Amino acid sequence: MNYIIQSISKNRFLGLAMILLIGLTVSCDDRFVLPEPGSVSDETPPEAGFSYAPRDADYKQIDFSNTSISATDFEWTFGDGSSSTDKDPTHTYATDGEYTVTLNVSDKLGATNSISKTITLVEPVVTFEPEILNPGFDIEGADSYRDNWRNGDLGGVIQITTGPIHDGVKAAKLPSSGDRIGYQLITVQENKDYTIRFHYTMKTSPVGSVEVSVLAGHITDPAAIPGATISHVSLNDQTSASDYVSESISFNSGSNTEIALYFTNIDCESRMDSFSITED
Repeated sequence: MNYIIQSISKNRFLGLAMILLIGLTVSCDDRFVLPEPGSVSDETPPEAGFSYAPRDADYKQIDFSNTSISATDFEWTFGDGSSSTDKDPTHTYATDGEYTVTLNVSDKLGATNSISKTITLVEPVVTFEPEILNPGFDIEGADSYRDNWRNGDLGGVIQITTGPIHDGVKAAKLPSSGDRIGYQLITVQENKDYTIRFHYTMKTSPVGSVEVSVLAGHITDPAAIPGATISHVSLNDQTSASDYVSESISFNSGSNTEIALYFTNIDCESRMDSFSITED
């Protein structure tokens, strides 16, 4: 009987020892997963974000702007095998295509976040629009409303008038002597069809005309004008000295990347206003 009691007591002691050991083991493991005394939770974890824009001079060169919140460290992958740890990197791609850009961010507490965006690189279509400068003689620049219309040695410079005008505040005046001209170089593309539109008026007498030409490139010698003329119109509506008439001159640029708009008059005082150029 004593032996049995002693055996039961011994087993009960061993059971209690095992329970105590397991409890100590659990307590030891829990100590490492619970916050340490005095620790503070990360109340502002990082949030990744970015925007991007291509350079004007090179659409394949992309500027990335980091908009992440509460982040201190940055890891970029650009989708072409390249990477960076800069906050706001610039990356140049070799070819057009779609690229998945990923930004991984973290803070000093080890919290992380990431964001991915797909960017598409396609060569932009450049739309060229030719331009006539100071087209209505309304810009009061260094040359008293004549800016951009000087002509070198081809003739006297245009006069400027306040009336009658077609639009704006001024117009070009060509006195009856016929010794003054308007001249401006215009950049165009090769082998394109263009139309230059304008308005003119003439006094009712004496009989005369307004001459408008498109010349191939920059001309400095009056004798070279006939051979350089791409297109020409001669106009003679003398119905009214104050009412402007709408007219145009069309041409193909051929191999020229620059043409000259040239106008003058013969015998009768005339006025010119409101030039424009469009591709047909």
